[in-house]
Amino acid sequence: MKNFYRPFAETFKTFLPLKQYFVRNRRALAIGLLSLLIVDFLQLLIPLIIKRAIDLLTTKTADFQVLLKLGTAILGIALMIAFFRYVWRHLILGHSRKVEEGLRNRMYSHLQTLSLSFYQRTKTGDLMAKAINDINGVRMATGMGLVALVDGLVLGTAAIGFMMSISLKLTLISLIPAPIIVVLTKILTRRMSAGFESIQNTFSDLTEQVREAFAGIRVIKAYNREEWEYQRIENSGRKYISENMHLARTLGFFFPMMAVFTNIGLAIVIWLGGRLTILGDITTGDFVAFISYLNLLTWPMMAMGWVTNLIQRGSASMRRINRILYEVPEIKDTAQPRPVPGIRGQISIKGLSIRYSGKRDDALKNVSMEIGAGETVAVVGPVGSGKTTLLNAIPRLLDVPAGTLFFDGRDIREIPLKTLRKNIGFVTQDVFIFSDTLRNNVLFGRPNVLEEDLEAALRAADMLEDIKEFENGLDTLLSERGITLSGGQRQRLTIARALISDPPILILDDALSMVDTRTEERILNRILRLRRQKTNLIVSHRVSTVSRTDRTVVLEQGEIVEIGNHKTLLKQGGMYASLYEKQILEQELE
Repeated sequence: MKNFYRPFAETFKTFLPLKQYFVRNRRALAIGLLSLLIVDFLQLLIPLIIKRAIDLLTTKTADFQVLLKLGTAILGIALMIAFFRYVWRHLILGHSRKVEEGLRNRMYSHLQTLSLSFYQRTKTGDLMAKAINDINGVRMATGMGLVALVDGLVLGTAAIGFMMSISLKLTLISLIPAPIIVVLTKILTRRMSAGFESIQNTFSDLTEQVREAFAGIRVIKAYNREEWEYQRIENSGRKYISENMHLARTLGFFFPMMAVFTNIGLAIVIWLGGRLTILGDITTGDFVAFISYLNLLTWPMMAMGWVTNLIQRGSASMRRINRILYEVPEIKDTAQPRPVPGIRGQISIKGLSIRYSGKRDDALKNVSMEIGAGETVAVVGPVGSGKTTLLNAIPRLLDVPAGTLFFDGRDIREIPLKTLRKNIGFVTQDVFIFSDTLRNNVLFGRPNVLEEDLEAALRAADMLEDIKEFENGLDTLLSERGITLSGGQRQRLTIARALISDPPILILDDALSMVDTRTEERILNRILRLRRQKTNLIVSHRVSTVSRTDRTVVLEQGEIVEIGNHKTLLKQGGMYASLYEKQILEQELE
């Protein structure tokens, strides 16, 4: 097992990002901690009352009225303990839930700011495990962990103080096992710290494999690989159980060890304390009270183990969450982004080169071109020529060097990301449908869209008639990733989603590849008619589609090799003409 041990001081430092939630909830937390201290104080009073009762009984000076008062006092204290225990549980455990809520919201909000490169190197299952399992570990540490820490320290210290007031000698003897407990706790804490982080990492891997298995169930069934996939999940499950059992052996030794050494102290007290009582050095009531305080000390000793367990588990989880919170987005606004009143759609690209991390060659090489506002431009080229890279650079889904990409004469890096992306409608190659209604998938969180505008976008995407065939129309609830729709319907739905806001710039990255040629032509004609004065960028492998654009850019190995309109490119007899002739031949053969 990899050594994940951290010193205890460093363990507490991992919780520093939670400081704001403790400050925000300080009033409720203070009342909760005060109620906890009151409960501890009241618990310490009960042995004193028992001591007085036993001393009175031993000296035969007790009467019914005195015993009734003492019994009533214990009952009153018990009721007060119950009330204040409810208060601290409500406030402190409620505080831990608020920490959970705040941390989850903060984590998700931060994830929204991170660049695509982060998601390319991070597994979805790992993020799910951190958002669920790790945050729950932090919640337990800031709730019951805090309770056990404060309760254990205060109650333990006070109990020892009362024990010393009865007999200093007997107290020192009863605490003989304490140093042994401290040493063993330090050793076992190392193992627990390593075990918790290893378990969380293994759980992340298991979560990712299960997610993939469910997401790819159609492929698994199509290839009859259910047994193979079952074995993969089973092996990961066994590894996860193995890590848990390794930790369970440590925990299984820890708590019995605490109980054994605590009871050793009790045995010593009964042996020596009984002799002191017989000799008259302490009263019988003192002896019983001392044992009561020693029993109260059992909980702090056990709490030490529980606190160690919860804090180490929470610290391991918090370290994993901190790795996300400390992640810095590669693409972000400048310190003082320039305010942009509006974007017309004029795009200038000057010497743009982009290289992906870990790649030897540039995906784009010194690309330069001008796209006028209101112009429709097609981008074509073989697979891997850089078409998608070029389109992803325009909304800054990929970062670009300063002075290489301009909107209406403004450097794209100086335009706020929200303003930039608000003015771009982007239909990517990867069609994504949410588990929501057809209506909400198109509106995509834009509540003020008029019904006629919604229908116009669906009509332009050639989706309106298809929706009428559904029993609930636009209110039809789609399954996960929209698998109840055909590939073409999913593409057309995402096109309507992009058209609904009528953005100055529309990007269609091979967005009609799953529909037939006639449907594609019909949709494209509608889009171009609706967006006559808007900028459109279209990637398509069908030359018949791009032939109606104002200009076509031909890419090969990241470089622009041809640029011009349909007729000009055919006359040049280059790559575009070759692609056109090949597709004409394929259509004739079909």
